[in-house]
Amino acid sequence: MTAEFLAYSKYVGNDLSTPRPEFGFDGLNPGDSWCLCAARFLQAHDEGCAPKVALTSTHKRALDIVPLHVLKAHAS
Repeated sequence: MTAEFLAYSKYVGNDLSTPRPEFGFDGLNPGDSWCLCAARFLQAHDEGCAPKVALTSTHKRALDIVPLHVLKAHAS
């Protein structure tokens, strides 16, 4: 996660940074890893704020939504 992506995600209605103890969720911080759906990743990429990607942890079906060159451009 990056601060930029977390702010973007909150802006589009998916607040990942605020702790939600009632759900056992501590909230995410810059530098944390998180499983992100391919569609949200592509949306963030299109807005210029996609986080880094662990390619070895990315399911091959993500390629149904996100072009490989986009994933590689954000590889960590």
